Amino acid sequence: MTPRAGQTEAVINGYASTMRILLLATVIAAFAVGQKPPNIILFMVDDLGWQDVSVPFHANKTEFNRRYRTPNLEKLAARGVKFTNGYASAPVCTPTRTSLMTGQCPARTHITYWTLRKDRDQSAKHALVRAPKWDVNALQGKRTTLPRALKAMGGYGSIHAGKAHLGAKGTRGEDPTNLGFDVNIAGHAAGGPGSYYGVHDFSAKHRSQDRVWDVPGLDAYHGKDIYMTEALAIEARKAMRKVAKRGRPFFVHFAPYAVHAPIMANKRYLKHYEGLHPKEAAYATMIETADAALGALLEEVEALGQTERTVVIFTSDNGGLSAHARGGKRHTHNAPLRSGKGSAYEGGVRVPWVVAWPGVTKPGSVNDQVVVTHDLFPTLLSMTGRSSGRARSAALDGKDLVPVLRGGALAGEERSVLWHMPHFWGVNGPGIAPYSAVRHGKWKLLYFHGSRKLELYDLDADIGETRDLSASRPEVLKRMGSLLTQRLRDAKAQMSIDVKTGEAVPFPDALIR
Repeated sequence: MTPRAGQTEAVINGYASTMRILLLATVIAAFAVGQKPPNIILFMVDDLGWQDVSVPFHANKTEFNRRYRTPNLEKLAARGVKFTNGYASAPVCTPTRTSLMTGQCPARTHITYWTLRKDRDQSAKHALVRAPKWDVNALQGKRTTLPRALKAMGGYGSIHAGKAHLGAKGTRGEDPTNLGFDVNIAGHAAGGPGSYYGVHDFSAKHRSQDRVWDVPGLDAYHGKDIYMTEALAIEARKAMRKVAKRGRPFFVHFAPYAVHAPIMANKRYLKHYEGLHPKEAAYATMIETADAALGALLEEVEALGQTERTVVIFTSDNGGLSAHARGGKRHTHNAPLRSGKGSAYEGGVRVPWVVAWPGVTKPGSVNDQVVVTHDLFPTLLSMTGRSSGRARSAALDGKDLVPVLRGGALAGEERSVLWHMPHFWGVNGPGIAPYSAVRHGKWKLLYFHGSRKLELYDLDADIGETRDLSASRPEVLKRMGSLLTQRLRDAKAQMSIDVKTGEAVPFPDALIR
């Protein structure tokens, strides 16, 4: 049964209470430890695909890896660990970003799609199903968020720079400072910018009357020949200096709007991409500009003398945009992965993942452990040393990765990862439909709500998801169907609504004989 709005609020409030108890216990434990926690830079690029960097995350370097220039990410990977099975919490932005902030998967938060305006459902119309009731305004002021937890446990000064997209316009959640950040640089309700150019005032006014996309807080750069990602890096460096001067550890959530549309070239890098289709060349400059911003932050850390005590995480909020061609063929920009942003397939959710923790991660190492965005909540709290890695909450879906970063393994049985997006993104393409999915070991089961179709893939043998094994492996299908149903029920997930009957679609185990 689909929970009503009041039930959803009860789940949220219950989680907040649980986390307050957890934080109180761990803060008390902190006084006994007396260890100064590390600085943390979490660099989350927008819409950056698994193949959109020069660091290969596949077994072999691909054409895309050779095309794009990300030298600073290469240096970071050489200092830390590269996760080849790194995932985003969702195939679109807001659910992943709010999962980072809460440690919960979107199925549990009921923030299962992207938001924009207050009380408005942005879901596109689907012929067979419609979206259930969900939290259309996303994060609001009372939840225990990552910056709040880090401040409570380690005294962190927290800085948000760039895309927020955590709460709808006209709500408290549109401003990251209402969610626990001390500083907000240019974050607001919209998921994309009006323009990347300072000469446009980072506004869409040159092409649209709608001001919702205009990026706030960068007035000092209006009218100037500067790319937005560059301005964000300058401002983030200033904020880092201020926190460091006070003797506090800093948590920097650097989230460039790039490489989200509109695709706009940074002319400073175009010479590196001569011969490419103009739109693809422009896209490549956006990637290189983001990498240069990563380099700028690392330079600041070095200038502050903090390199050896600063953890740096690099990832993306969802798979790369592939539904719109950039001079190539649609739905191929993440190859060998299938499809891209908005899709249930690997191209929609598998993303770059690198963690460098001086003195802990083995330089240049590669790890095939399955990891996902909401793991970062408990992991970063554990990194503070204040909970000795023992902080746990039944409401958290994320796993503490500190044992993995130290060269070990996750505690307990082999993990499963749940995805749930009961919404239609509005673009036709492979896997772009309301769905739920689970990965456990090498197996991935997808359940498309509208068609009631189940698909089963062995990702070790078929990373491109080309061979559906649901008919030939009935025992695995049954096991995975039970697991997916269990995970959905545990999260109190809200299932899509059949437009003909008005009833929620069945859980997947009901379809398996």
